Amino acid sequence: MRITAVVDNAAAAHTVAVDTNGTHQPLAIPGKPGGGSAVNGGEFLMLALATCYCNDLYREARRLGIQLDGVQVEASADFPGVGLAATNIRYRASVQSPASAQDVARLLAETDAVAEVHNTIRAGCTVTLGS
Repeated sequence: MRITAVVDNAAAAHTVAVDTNGTHQPLAIPGKPGGGSAVNGGEFLMLALATCYCNDLYREARRLGIQLDGVQVEASADFPGVGLAATNIRYRASVQSPASAQDVARLLAETDAVAEVHNTIRAGCTVTLGS
């Protein structure tokens, strides 16, 4: 699976789009006066963690045969200064389900183990500037 994100910013326009294996989706993200995006990269990084875990909870619940009636995921991090990596990255999730507390705990743990964005951050990853 190949995932790409594009931000195209100029004084007159700001567009944001994502693409997964040829499925293109524009996102409604406003531009910021003076240039750039009104939503910062750290916010998107936390959204990526929350979205990944949310989606993976539903995927893993289907695999385990657990009914989910709702999911809430919150991710946060501290960004101590310009050019410094995030610290204290944490997330939490709650699910509404008729399943037993034991089954929900298993679902949360197994999903944590396979959440791709989380595992990418945990492993560290080379990021290369290129054309």
